[in-house]
Amino acid sequence: MFSKVFVMIACLLLSVSARESCAERAYFDITASDMRKIMVAVPNFSGNDQAKAVTQLLSKGLALHSFISVVDSSRYGGSRDADWKGLGVDYVILGQVGSDPAGMMVEGSILDVGSDKTLSGRRYKGAAGQIEDMTLRLCDALIEDFTGEKGVARTRMAYVSDATGRKEIYLTDILGRHPRQITSHRALCVSPRFTPDGNFLAYSTYHRGNQDLYITDLRQKTTTNSLSRRKGLNLAPAFSPDGRTMVVTLSQNGNPDLYAMDRQGKILQQLTSGAGINVSPAYSPDGSQIAFVSDRSGRPNVYLMNAGGGQAKRLTFQTTESVEPAWSPKGDEIAFTGLQGGSYQLFIMDRNGGNVRQLSTGGGRYETPTWAPDGRLLAVTRKSGSRSEICVVSKAGKDVRVLFTMKGNQSSPQWSGRLP
Repeated sequence: MFSKVFVMIACLLLSVSARESCAERAYFDITASDMRKIMVAVPNFSGNDQAKAVTQLLSKGLALHSFISVVDSSRYGGSRDADWKGLGVDYVILGQVGSDPAGMMVEGSILDVGSDKTLSGRRYKGAAGQIEDMTLRLCDALIEDFTGEKGVARTRMAYVSDATGRKEIYLTDILGRHPRQITSHRALCVSPRFTPDGNFLAYSTYHRGNQDLYITDLRQKTTTNSLSRRKGLNLAPAFSPDGRTMVVTLSQNGNPDLYAMDRQGKILQQLTSGAGINVSPAYSPDGSQIAFVSDRSGRPNVYLMNAGGGQAKRLTFQTTESVEPAWSPKGDEIAFTGLQGGSYQLFIMDRNGGNVRQLSTGGGRYETPTWAPDGRLLAVTRKSGSRSEICVVSKAGKDVRVLFTMKGNQSSPQWSGRLP
């Protein structure tokens, strides 16, 4: 563990002038609705036989971030000396892969085509087996150079897939590589939820006939424990930011209500009582409030209450029904899906319920929104007919894209935090 941390230290490259150039530049406001995409070229990295794979992975990681359009390398043959201005390129990523006493080294820098100056550079060192991780670290660092905040290429996503013929829980990196089946219950599994540290994943399953709640340790492949197998609903939880408690929907007394529980499944407090169906809790990032869905007004809508329970305030009024609230990482906005024109669409609003705007465009039904840890992107389930796929959309509401190309149908995405 310590050796891995040691060898993965990043450092600024080369000249003082390059670092000063990076420090002086203004970051892009990528949340602006009228911002055009930045055209970025990633010519072939120089170096050893892994350079091509590094180039391809870095290109894919950069393209994940919706403000960047990676220019197809076939337009310039992968050359580092193309007519960038003629190609309409704004920035070029120049990099190399080489050997190092630690094992391997990956480095890259940003060339500003307009000024013909190198803006910044990063270098990562590690064992040969860490080449993919070093590449994604470089990707997230370059995004930070563009925007002032690290990228999200080194994150994971949990989701539901029917690839085996049954809906089971899966885990993959955010680029859809190395998918891993987490559950093998051979029964319906739903609602995956990460603990804040990303080491555990909770979910609900019907494999015993009842909707029971389980949690599994993602650091190994064998340990899965039950959290709640009470009669009735045991819906997957919202974890508090410190990971010590969770809010779960239970219907053990007949009505689906919200309960605070500890990590061992012991009930600490009942938070709602009989005021309609109460589901889909979501903690605010500071842990002080809980957004949830209730039909106490006749139809499902998003409500807000203090984390300790008490009076709830209705937030949504603009759509026929509003469900599945998800707090932004900064706590200033809440995403939700709302019934609009006969189908559910993706919306975001300010934390007080104001400034509601629709993000989804085109056909399909949108469900289960989840934020990227940078608060710039959301992943969502898009359903059309019998087809279900996970899409990503920018906070500005542009560029709804299919995130994964995999066997079967995928749904219920849950975006992890950044990996350590």
